Amino acid sequence: MPALVLLGAQWGDEGKGKATDLLGGSVDYVVRYQGGNNAGHTVVVGDQKYALHLLPSGILSPGCTPVIGNGVVVDPSVLLSELSGLNERGVDTSKLLISGNAHIITPYNVTVDKVTERFLGKRKIGTTGRGIGPTYADKINRVGIRVQDLYDESILTQKVEAALDVKNQVLTKLYNRRAIAVEQVVEELLGYAAKIEPYVADTVLVLNQALEDDKVVLFEGGQGTLLDIDHGTYPFVTSSNPTAGGACTGAGVGPTKISRVIGILKAYTTRVGAGPFPTELFDEDGEALRRIGGERGVTTGRDRRCGWFDAVIARYATRVNGLTDFFLTKLDVLTGWEEIPVCVAYEIDGKRVEELPYSQTDFHHAKPVYETLPGWSEDITSAKSFSDLPKNAQDYVKALEEMSGAPISAIGVGPGRDETIEINSFL
Repeated sequence: MPALVLLGAQWGDEGKGKATDLLGGSVDYVVRYQGGNNAGHTVVVGDQKYALHLLPSGILSPGCTPVIGNGVVVDPSVLLSELSGLNERGVDTSKLLISGNAHIITPYNVTVDKVTERFLGKRKIGTTGRGIGPTYADKINRVGIRVQDLYDESILTQKVEAALDVKNQVLTKLYNRRAIAVEQVVEELLGYAAKIEPYVADTVLVLNQALEDDKVVLFEGGQGTLLDIDHGTYPFVTSSNPTAGGACTGAGVGPTKISRVIGILKAYTTRVGAGPFPTELFDEDGEALRRIGGERGVTTGRDRRCGWFDAVIARYATRVNGLTDFFLTKLDVLTGWEEIPVCVAYEIDGKRVEELPYSQTDFHHAKPVYETLPGWSEDITSAKSFSDLPKNAQDYVKALEEMSGAPISAIGVGPGRDETIEINSFL
């Protein structure tokens, strides 16, 4: 049975939550393999809307086991708050599994994130301020706190002391902040231990056994390809690997077990935070995309920057992820435009460039080269098959598929759970 990776093929916010949720009814496990509560997924079930930040979207699918893998960084307070909110709405969260090797976002990680971003001023990265980057930095520097450390007070205290030795020096001498007490941090973290313990498991063992038992496992990326720490628009990126390779390291499964890699694409492009964005619009069209598409960050609450579809980025995502399929979302948002520009290449220093430049400087100066496609005015939200779409909408999808380098196997025509056209099955 297949192991599938589902990830964003742009800068995130492409609608992964809806795609994961749609597949969740057909899969046995849904696994978050990187990121933390800096991600935001909106899932609409009937007349109910759910905003998920840390939990896998599969938690809303009965019979599916949601898993937080070792590559995720976990804020215990956010986790428990999110679980409580779902329980109050009648959602069963008892099947959740959390890797004992996942790293904990500590209070001092959040503090360091916020003061550092403030200190950078105009040079700030545009982080969510939730401690994600500093937690991953601690992980790489080998001074991180893992979920399993909550169950050994002696080890936990030693690790917090080691981490705060340097951080308190920085906070007090560089940022003029008060030092953080070791005892206070340890006490807070130990307070989460019993509440989280029922969910903690050896998720690497669980997932590999599930695959051996012919279970279907879906790996869910938290952010988009262009936010990948290695393959994104560095330094305006996240602190982990949402690209397909991150599923292997972030969940503990070998690459030979991945059978399909699905990229989620918006029918246009959005981005939250700082960094280059060649097709960004600053006119009425950009404002219309933002308004009609409801483009406000689920986690940040910030308005998303909006622009036309960028086929150069889509091709890049196909290449670095080995995409086998695309799920195109929010096609309905484009209804009403007489003509729809699509970026097919860039102009850099007077030269036409067909592929994403590896140089940050070149990408920052890239100007979009557009081709214009005819639009449509018909309401498409009730379309159940590809043939139900207006001809111009069909032609738009076909053009994007040809430019992007992988087949478009599903199309979102509205925010609802059932407002999707499935062209080819992912399973």
